[in-house]
Amino acid sequence: MARDLFSLEGRVALVTGGSRGIGKMIAKGFIDQGARVYVSSRKAEACIETAEELGPNCHPLPQDISTVEGCRALAAAYGAKEDGLDILVNNAGAAWNAEFDDFPESGWDKVMNLNLKSPFFLTQALKPLLAAAATFERPAKVIGISSVDGLKINAMQTYSYQASKSALIHLTRRLAARLIEDNIVVTAIAPGAFSTDINRVARDKGDELAKGIPARRIGNDDDMAGAAIFLASRAGDYVVGETLLVDGGVGLANISGSGPS
Repeated sequence: MARDLFSLEGRVALVTGGSRGIGKMIAKGFIDQGARVYVSSRKAEACIETAEELGPNCHPLPQDISTVEGCRALAAAYGAKEDGLDILVNNAGAAWNAEFDDFPESGWDKVMNLNLKSPFFLTQALKPLLAAAATFERPAKVIGISSVDGLKINAMQTYSYQASKSALIHLTRRLAARLIEDNIVVTAIAPGAFSTDINRVARDKGDELAKGIPARRIGNDDDMAGAAIFLASRAGDYVVGETLLVDGGVGLANISGSGPS
C-alpha cells in the first residue's frame, strides 16, 4: 500500500461555498494534506477572512455562481491563475423552508439553480482545466455535496432542497459516466447533521438531535474532511459515480428531521 495514499501534496483544489460550513471543513482538510486551495463564495470579505485564517495555501476567489454567467466567470478567474485543476468541490448551496401551500417560486428557483444547475455548468466550464490536470495514473476529481435528505425524506418542508439533493446524486452518476473518459472522476458526499449556518437544527440543537442519530452525535469537521480527502486522494481513484453517505447512520435509522446539511 502506498504510504501517501491520502496525500494531496502538489494538488490544487477549488471549493465553492468554501468560506464557511462544510466547504470550509473540506478546504482545511485539503490544506492539511498538502493541497493548495481556492475558496469561493459570493461574499468577498468572507473569502478573504477564511483564506487568512487557513493560511498561505488558501486563496480567496469570490464569485456568485447562482447563474451560468457566474459559473463561467469563476472558471475564467480561476483559469487566469492556474493552468489546471486537480479537485473541484461543488459545495455552494441554499435551502428554503416553507409550508406547501405557501411555497414560493422564488424559493424553488433559487435552490434548484444553486444546488443543481450551478454544479453542472461550473463543472462544464472548468472541464478543460480539469482535463489539463488529469492523467490516467492520477485522475482529476469532481466532488458534489448532496445530503442525506436526497436519499431519505426529511420532516422539514424543504421541497426544492430535498429535490435538488436527490437530483444531484443522479447527476453525479451521469457526469461520472461521461467524464471518466477524460480521466476525471466524479463522486459526491451526502452529509447528515453537521453544525453549519444552513443546518440550524444541528447548529443550535446538536445535543438534542444527536439522540436520534445511531452514532449518538452530530458530525464534526474531521468527519467531513476525512470523507472528502478520501475521495480527492489516490485512495478514492477507483470510486466512480458513487455518493458517500456521511451521516452517523441516519440513513439507516427509522427517523427524520436532521435538517438541511
